[in-house]
Amino acid sequence: MKKNKLFVGNLAFSATETDLEQSFSQFGALEEVKVILDRETGRSRGFAFVTFENEDDAEAALSLDGNSLSGRDIRVSIATERPRTSGPRRDGGFNNRGNGNRHY
Repeated sequence: MKKNKLFVGNLAFSATETDLEQSFSQFGALEEVKVILDRETGRSRGFAFVTFENEDDAEAALSLDGNSLSGRDIRVSIATERPRTSGPRRDGGFNNRGNGNRHY
């Protein structure tokens, strides 16, 4: 996996992609800035991804780890890919209440 994508955690819910662009662009050219939103509410989930055009710039931007952005001390690290699960969810897509005998 390329090491030009950073994970930014502990992000203030009010922080915008523009805020991140302003903070991270000082280290080099950015490909993408994406604040992750909750599907149901449309609000920030408190983390984002910042992708640089090259790995050296991303490495330099790791120095922002622990710095304040929008009033919170952010966590910055190289993004790692989470393994995707294939197949159905373990709870069957329901809230997993009861004994599993559902009649709808």
